[in-house]
Amino acid sequence: MKVYIVGSVGSGKTTLARKVARKLQVPHFETDNFVWSRHSPGGIRNEIEVRNQLLHNAVALDDWVIEGVHIDWTDPGLRAADQIIFLDITVKRRSWRIVARYIRQLLKVEKANYKPTLTIFFRMFKWNRYFEEQMKPSFQMKFNKLNHKVHHFVTDKEVEEWLKQIEKRMIV
Repeated sequence: MKVYIVGSVGSGKTTLARKVARKLQVPHFETDNFVWSRHSPGGIRNEIEVRNQLLHNAVALDDWVIEGVHIDWTDPGLRAADQIIFLDITVKRRSWRIVARYIRQLLKVEKANYKPTLTIFFRMFKWNRYFEEQMKPSFQMKFNKLNHKVHHFVTDKEVEEWLKQIEKRMIV
């Protein structure tokens, strides 16, 4: 199965992707890791050709979970996905998750792909607002063409119900 998960920072993309990949026993990819080479704190931005090749390599696999917030260059993944999960969690809930994540990262309870600084912390709120105002409408337009495979979730309960459906399919 190929599952693509889209949502803003703090929407639960990575958490859900890890759960789904573990349940399905398939590889999990973060689009951030196609964009960034993680050799140093914060990473170095990959060349566009490298980024696109990394996406292509992942999409070419038989089964996967890809998650991220990137748009346009990730269209091959959206087209190849069997199911697209759109995590449209409220801004308030995402904001609380950003705060909680930052605290967990400072306490070294949660690992980060970047150094958790105040600058990054405040950028996450900016990215969250940008997603809501700019990216969300763009994704929604894309999803009109892919509507047959898009699951639009607004609450954690909806996400949990979908996860239960995945588990039932695996038992059968």
